[in-house]
Amino acid sequence: MSVETGQKHIDVDTNRKGDLGEYYAVTWLWDQGYEVFKNAGCTGPIDLIAYNLKTQETLLIDVKSFTRDPRDGRYSKTPKERSRLQKEQNIIQLGFNPITRKLRFIHHRETE
Repeated sequence: MSVETGQKHIDVDTNRKGDLGEYYAVTWLWDQGYEVFKNAGCTGPIDLIAYNLKTQETLLIDVKSFTRDPRDGRYSKTPKERSRLQKEQNIIQLGFNPITRKLRFIHHRETE
């Protein structure tokens, strides 16, 4: 897979794209005031646990890299919606744009 960042054109392995998103998410969450705990394995419904000491808020996070939308070419789609378990456990998704390296929480509209 090829990724463009600024003036650079970088080839990124598909598996590395997910790793890259998770590491960017850790530093982004630190900047938001969270302590971050990473899943030691490579499977499971949760990638990160973020805890804010000031607000005592705990977030269970699944990091998803955005994919290119074929309609307009923008990176704004996530590969899939949350699993049933993720919905039941209130696990939220944090979207990573591999081009801009920006992150944003994904607002879930599922009704169940």
